[in-house]
Formats: sequence, structure tokens, C-alpha cells
Amino acid sequence: MADKSINKLTAQLAKIEGLIPKKDVKNPSVSKVSIGWQVDHALKVFNAVSEWTENSNPNEYQYKFNLMRTVLFPLGYFPRGKVKAPKAVLPPEIISAEDLISQIQIAKSHIEKLEVLPKNAFYKHFIFGKLPKRKTLRFLYMHTNHHLKIVNDILNK
Repeated sequence: MADKSINKLTAQLAKIEGLIPKKDVKNPSVSKVSIGWQVDHALKVFNAVSEWTENSNPNEYQYKFNLMRTVLFPLGYFPRGKVKAPKAVLPPEIISAEDLISQIQIAKSHIEKLEVLPKNAFYKHFIFGKLPKRKTLRFLYMHTNHHLKIVNDILNK
């Protein structure tokens, strides 16, 4: 399972990398922010969640039922505009291609580390609670996909 998830995340990072030349494109009918903002935010979340998971203590993981997770994870979907991003993962006013490339390299190194973590390594999400490795990988995929869909809409509308 983890290999499949890791492959999906790797493919998403490749898509993000291909979007860097379009970082300044905007479409106000879809989003107030640019493609660069979407990409930067997705990478900041990816790297922060990965780091948190890598530093977690698997012995502290304990399953707890969470209704939001139970509903949204099988759907693989986050509704748009319902949650405000925490300050720690907000992009800067000026987004440089160099910074995006650097964040992608960091994300790629996190993928290698995530792949070998124990199954009870976890990330504690402010809405979904503690997510073990498998669900953390699912969250990363869903969150990145959410922003890639917005980027796709910016480009196609």
C-alpha cells in the first residue's frame, strides 16, 4: 500500500515541478491567488506534515474515531474554501521559482524517509486527529490533489 501511495505522491511532485514556469498565472474567477501560491502552499504543507510524521513517536499513536476523516478520506475530497490555511503554511507575498524548486527537492527527500517509517508513525491534524502513516500519505495526496485541481481550473477557465 505504501509503495502505491509513495508513487502517487512522487507523480504529484513531478506535476508541481512542471507548473513552476506558470507560477504567476492567475484567474480571479477561480481563485484570488496565483498558481505559485497554490504550489507553494501545497509544498509547505507537504514538507511540514512529512517532517512532523518523521519526528513522531510511533508508540504514542492510538486510533480514535473521527467523523470528518471517516467521511472525507474515502471520498478523497476536500471542499473548497471551507478551511483557512494555518499561518505556518501560508506562502510569502513574492514567490520565487528558486524557492519552489528548493521546496520540491526537500519534498522528494521526505518521500524517501516516509517510505521507510513504521506504520504507526503519525501526523496530528487539527481537524482529522492523529493519522497513522497510511492515512498521512492519503492526507498528503488529497491535500496536494486539492490544490492541483484548483491550478487546473485556473489554467482551463
